[in-house]
Amino acid sequence: MTPAPAARPHTRASLAAQLTDLGVRPGAVVLVHAGLKALGFVCGGAQAVALALRDVLGERGTVVVPTHTPENSDPAEWTNPPVPAHWWPVIRAETPGFDPAVTPSRFMGALAETVRGWPGARRSDHPQVSFAALGPAAERIVAGHRLAGMLGEDSPLGRLYDADADVLLLGVGHDSNTSLHLAEYRQPAPPRRREGAAVRTPDGGRRWAGWDDIVLDESDFPRLGAALEATGAVRVGPVGDGTGRLMRQRAAVDFAADWLARHRATVAGGRTRTDGTGETPDGSRGTEDDA
Repeated sequence: MTPAPAARPHTRASLAAQLTDLGVRPGAVVLVHAGLKALGFVCGGAQAVALALRDVLGERGTVVVPTHTPENSDPAEWTNPPVPAHWWPVIRAETPGFDPAVTPSRFMGALAETVRGWPGARRSDHPQVSFAALGPAAERIVAGHRLAGMLGEDSPLGRLYDADADVLLLGVGHDSNTSLHLAEYRQPAPPRRREGAAVRTPDGGRRWAGWDDIVLDESDFPRLGAALEATGAVRVGPVGDGTGRLMRQRAAVDFAADWLARHRATVAGGRTRTDGTGETPDGSRGTEDDA
């Protein structure tokens, strides 16, 4: 059944008022994951949402978005859908090297792409899990994003933790809460696998790079998020026609590290099993946010 439309279209001003009521603070650093379809009709779409966020954060605030490119990965690991094995060498040889100024994000939604292309935005240089940021803390958040530990302590997620940032989920659930992956790096001996991606070379060319990293698994993040919300650490309220969730990233990551330690165990083959949810999904990381 299609929900009834709002009495009035949502606007930059009405969204800013709702974000303020939710607890978004002037001067804060906020990592935003957004599924704009859930917000209903917004005059100006993603641009209006970005402007509303900037209105509330003010000149001292910084908005951060995921600008991931999961298709720039080893085709041998693709399962959604898989590709023939004889394609793998061609894909590794011909995929353009990641360029933070040019390469579009994928599956991250219209807001992420809007912020990525905003004048003055900065983007990290990771070929799979880059982040873009706009505001005075932007360069500090995205600088030095190394291949290995891609969502770990030395990634933008770690810099957000250092900055005591907030996480804002707009119309999406905790399965899109990328910060929870930082807690996976804090587990003892997490399972690992080989990663690969096309990267730029200093002379303007490209090469295929490989590195070892942990196996990322968001299959139990909805349950983790529900447990987090039960503690009162998440403020929940309306944004447009949808639901906004606001939390301090440190509180979420610290809770998640403890929760994962109690609810996950490593099993044979370097994968993890959660209590009651079975094995991990395919790990395609292609479902962060919708449009």
